[in-house]
Amino acid sequence: MDTQDIINRLWQDYMEQNPEARRAHDVLLAEGETIVNDHIAFRTFDHPLINVDVLAKPFLENGYRESGHYVFEEKKLFAKHYEYPDDPQAPRIFISQLETGKFSTYLQETAKNLVAQIPEKLPGTADLLYCGSEWGLPEFAVYQKLKEESEYAAWLYVYGFRANHFTVSVNALKKYNSLEKLNEFLKQSGFLMNDSGGEIKGSPAQLLEQSSTMAGKLPVLFKEGVHEIPACYYEFARRYPDKNGTLYSGFIARSADKIFESTDNRNS
Repeated sequence: MDTQDIINRLWQDYMEQNPEARRAHDVLLAEGETIVNDHIAFRTFDHPLINVDVLAKPFLENGYRESGHYVFEEKKLFAKHYEYPDDPQAPRIFISQLETGKFSTYLQETAKNLVAQIPEKLPGTADLLYCGSEWGLPEFAVYQKLKEESEYAAWLYVYGFRANHFTVSVNALKKYNSLEKLNEFLKQSGFLMNDSGGEIKGSPAQLLEQSSTMAGKLPVLFKEGVHEIPACYYEFARRYPDKNGTLYSGFIARSADKIFESTDNRNS
């Protein structure tokens, strides 16, 4: 399966599962904007069967190259990003993993038990990227207990493997070609923006600015019944050229740390 097929499958799942992201996408299209994907992000655990390198394999096999790595000390995450050098318009791939060894025995054992239920044929294939939860119906009690330690782990427990978010390249927008304009338009359109660390993370001096909607809540069937919890969010990135005129292509750990909070379960 080539990269475009993988991305199309991920996008289809993302749009079907996230009505708020779909609505943000649609209101921009209605404004006459052309939407280019800056990057696609994934979450996983640091288990050797499903870690960053395993999820990256289908992309590497299709010509992507590892282009940067990042450490998030507060959230106990490690991440890498990948680029496709033959096409500057191809979305970057950003994959993070939870460093489970830095958490409680409960979280570590839960993660191991989840991985043990993944079919052997999935790791290392494109199918793993959008297979969702392979460990059956989640328990709300487990979700809540994981969330006490790590929102990231709780989200992954419920939703499994899929794109955590897609990202609109603000550089490709015309009418809303700054995050200030775009954020104001989205708020006027009824979207709740992630204001952790400020609505705009980063700065022109850092060569990257980012913002995102807060993840919309979806009804999820747990063993105990239906509960509404955050799903995925939509991100927006504005990149700036360096002193050589080359558009910055990496990420800023401090900014990404706050973007992760777009799936925090606020007011619940």
